[in-house]
Amino acid sequence: MRCRLIATTPTDFEVHLFHEGSLYKSYELFGAHVINENGITGTRFCVWAPHAREVRLVGNFNDWNGSDHSLVKVSEQGVWTIFVPENLEGHLYKYEIVTKNGDVLLKADPYAFYSELRPQTASIVYSLEGYEWNDKAWQRKKLRKPIYQQPMFIYELHFGTWKKKNDGSFYTYQELADELIPYILEHGFTHIELLPLVEHPLDRSWGYQGTGYYSVTSRYGTPHDFMAFVDRCHQAGIGVILDWVPGHFCKDAHGLYLFDGEPTYEYVNFQDRENFVWGTANFDLGKREVHSFLISNALFWMEYFHIDGFRVDAVANMLYWPNSDVRQPNPYAVEFLQKLNEVVFAHDPSVLMIAEDSTDWPRVTSPTYEGGLGFNYKWNMGWMNDILTYMEAAPEYRKSLHHKVTFSLLYAYSENFILPFSHDEVVHGKKSLLNKMPGDYEQKFAQLRLLYAYLVTHPGKKLLFMGGEFGQFDEWKDLEQLDWMLLDFEMHRKMDEYVKELMKFYKRYKALYELDHSPEGFEWIDVHNAEQSIFSFIRKGTKENDLLIVVCNFTPVVYHDYKIGVPLHTTYKEAFNSDAITFGGSGHINKKALAAREEPFHGKPYHVQMTIPPFGISVLRPIRKREERTDDGKEKVHRHVIGRRSR
Repeated sequence: MRCRLIATTPTDFEVHLFHEGSLYKSYELFGAHVINENGITGTRFCVWAPHAREVRLVGNFNDWNGSDHSLVKVSEQGVWTIFVPENLEGHLYKYEIVTKNGDVLLKADPYAFYSELRPQTASIVYSLEGYEWNDKAWQRKKLRKPIYQQPMFIYELHFGTWKKKNDGSFYTYQELADELIPYILEHGFTHIELLPLVEHPLDRSWGYQGTGYYSVTSRYGTPHDFMAFVDRCHQAGIGVILDWVPGHFCKDAHGLYLFDGEPTYEYVNFQDRENFVWGTANFDLGKREVHSFLISNALFWMEYFHIDGFRVDAVANMLYWPNSDVRQPNPYAVEFLQKLNEVVFAHDPSVLMIAEDSTDWPRVTSPTYEGGLGFNYKWNMGWMNDILTYMEAAPEYRKSLHHKVTFSLLYAYSENFILPFSHDEVVHGKKSLLNKMPGDYEQKFAQLRLLYAYLVTHPGKKLLFMGGEFGQFDEWKDLEQLDWMLLDFEMHRKMDEYVKELMKFYKRYKALYELDHSPEGFEWIDVHNAEQSIFSFIRKGTKENDLLIVVCNFTPVVYHDYKIGVPLHTTYKEAFNSDAITFGGSGHINKKALAAREEPFHGKPYHVQMTIPPFGISVLRPIRKREERTDDGKEKVHRHVIGRRSR
């Protein structure tokens, strides 16, 4: 273990900053650190326990007897420390806390860098130093090419149930890198989003109820193993986003809950403290020491694990006081979130701070100096709920739900949105995305292809939960891997290939992502055709005439010679059709180029006539002709794609 050159006792300034809520690298003060001072190598332990009468260090190095290892209280607000003149690397430990009432609690270290494999709960002395990173090219690219005008399609996954070994055991971080990275590259996703990897007690959970915020879970290996996983993702050009839960935490006895016998990390008031929905405790976001703990935690994952961003869970649960009949904003949460985002972006302006917020709180992705919360992305939960409600309805009833599709464009540019088909939509009896679709077997696949293409062509970045790419038919199962055997069936295999082709199509055309967050990037052609449930619109890039025409049909009816208004007097070619036979469709495609006719339609100066596929989407790109002379004096005609990226 590499020794850190830090003092054997905390400095007064460090302690002051911690209590002030501005010690943003509090993990360098608290926890267990092997250090060297004046030629003496030892291990310093430091913990915050403001209500404790006494704190003792216990571990396998002292037979779990702390009588000779009492910590010294160095601040009136409850910072305790001890220096043990031994290198305790790899040893197990806990804090034995004597409460004001004389009760004795055994607590894991809130700042532990590594923890025992469940069901054991001790902390482990571990150094995070020494890993040699090889992702400089990735880091330079992030700063050189901000994500806002780049394609972003996130693959959300849970490590424990994405894929398992034949004996049912977990893959390690290193083994997952071998399996997952080629899979992500093959499918074309730009980022992965990992459900929480903080240490947590229950295998069957997603990890949202954490006990060790500074411990990457030991289920899959060591912290250095996880560093290697992220490093390999970056070297392959894949961003890594971590689900992060600063709103509430697990109530298991060894964790943060009533840490020193009284509310410490959580609110004092019972109604504010208890999260009855999830059986957890809410962080006291008005407490400055909690600010230091949580903001440091975000920087910790960025500094030591090179995490590219955080999907901040349950923002709505923080913004409004819980367990209240009145929807009352929580000013402590607002201040905390603004402060968090300011500190994180000062540390790394390329980071992704994504709010999972189901409310209509204004300016979530606006800068804090404009009164915003300071995130740079927000999940568009309204769009997700509306489009799934629409898709689950029988086709004959969709005309009465037309507004479910159109409404999102009224607010699409009020925030920087990510369009999520996440884990939350495929559990608790909600059914998988494929099984939500009405109709027979083939119609389910057709509508899922339509839904995915609509996702790709709608303004906003994208997210898909694991299994959706090949049409997982069952919802998420907590003890099993994805149903990989479905790839033995033709329609699921074709769905998988469809997603790969859709991803290539998405990345190929700048009109689909360059102006995701600007109203100049979208224009309706026909928004009123509720009777036929057909929608048509234009997606635009930054360059003039860099555009795509998108036509969606949410019914099983085929239309031939269907008129669509277009803005340019040119020829159009079908760039993508979800009904192609190779995708499992019925083959109602537009093989020939479509010449625009000089007759206004849909408020546009020209129109084309085309085939509209059943339960399908067709995307047209304009082409133009350029004439030039050949050597023999004859004219030669070249066709050029407008808006297509050179390869």
